[in-house]
Amino acid sequence: MNFENLGLIEPLQKAVKDLNYINPTEIQQKAIPAVLKRIDLLACAQTGTGKTGAFALPIIQLIHRIEGKNPNKATLRSLIVTPTRELAIQIDESIKDYSKYTVVKHAVVFGGVKQHKQVEALKKGVHILVATPGRLLDLISQGIVRLDTVKIFVLDEADRMLDMGFINDIKKLLKLLPEKKQSLFFSATMPDNIVKLSQSILHHPTKISATPVSSTAETIQQYLYYTNKKDKKNLLEHILKDRDIDQVLVFSRTKHGADRIVRNLKKKRIEARAIHGDKAQNQRQRVLKQFKEGEIRVLVATDIAARGIDIDKLRYVINYDIPNISETYVHRIGRSGRAGEEGIAIAICEPEENAFIRDIEKLIGKKIIEIKDNPFPQTEKPMTYEEKKEWERMKQQRKREFFQNRKQNRGSKRSPARS
Repeated sequence: MNFENLGLIEPLQKAVKDLNYINPTEIQQKAIPAVLKRIDLLACAQTGTGKTGAFALPIIQLIHRIEGKNPNKATLRSLIVTPTRELAIQIDESIKDYSKYTVVKHAVVFGGVKQHKQVEALKKGVHILVATPGRLLDLISQGIVRLDTVKIFVLDEADRMLDMGFINDIKKLLKLLPEKKQSLFFSATMPDNIVKLSQSILHHPTKISATPVSSTAETIQQYLYYTNKKDKKNLLEHILKDRDIDQVLVFSRTKHGADRIVRNLKKKRIEARAIHGDKAQNQRQRVLKQFKEGEIRVLVATDIAARGIDIDKLRYVINYDIPNISETYVHRIGRSGRAGEEGIAIAICEPEENAFIRDIEKLIGKKIIEIKDNPFPQTEKPMTYEEKKEWERMKQQRKREFFQNRKQNRGSKRSPARS
């Protein structure tokens, strides 16, 4: 099947040809005809499966056919809400590529930067608005954005949206949108809370799924190192001695952990940068650009920040921290092995994460290949429940002692002044 078979108009076919798109992905084959029929959609698809094109291409076509009669007057017709700044920018860039031969105008708004340029773009008029929830609600409260003319609403990365605590923001937006509209709901996973949310948004939706949520791409080779917590940084440095690993995305569970990994690698003269929510917007975009262009060898990211990373030729992904949610592992390694390319995913597992590996293997239905040639093998044993409980108790006690000592020290420093 090609894009002509999906009923796309000539300007869109020309645009995808410019992008060297040959055949539509599975999610595009299923979603595009459904969206063009103006029906609601509940779509489950993993990252890297072409989701953006699946909803952006038909939305552009629908708007172009209607608004083409009034090319000088742009009215907001489609709202696309997504959880992160990086993902919002990525979607807007894709819309720019897809719509270049049409009359469709678009803009993107997100927090973390001053709103002036975004407001100026909105004042010129747009047909499609891509937005993160916080900034969008701010602009609505200021009277800059109105949603009463929206005909097509897209909620993208719905699972991540809920993970990030945006449920109340989504409910506020739904009250501001017209009751009569087409709604498209995209999510990488479909747990019960996502299904429940979709039921409040969609009207008799068509349900589609590109691949089972538990599957990993066959093009991705998966390997596993068992090691100790204290040896993780040494093992990562050992892995990176392989110069064939010239571009790698490393996942950290926390922002502080990501920064720590970067500091350790820089000590070994390995070019690395971190991307997470504490980084300034312009800094994050600069780092992403440098990574895509090969100027940075190692990019360390948290899960939320990584949702905006879209690199077709990325081959290597390393899980420095094993996620406690098995589906997250599938999403992480899905950053490699895209568009039929080969990918290699490496997991570095400490004792407390052994159970997470077992859960992941159960989900994906296969054993991850263990690397036996390991200079830092796992020798420690996971803590028992009682040991964990005692460790938590000791940690809390040390925390209380720390604050008590700090309080006493501050009091003793103020005493002379009082006398």
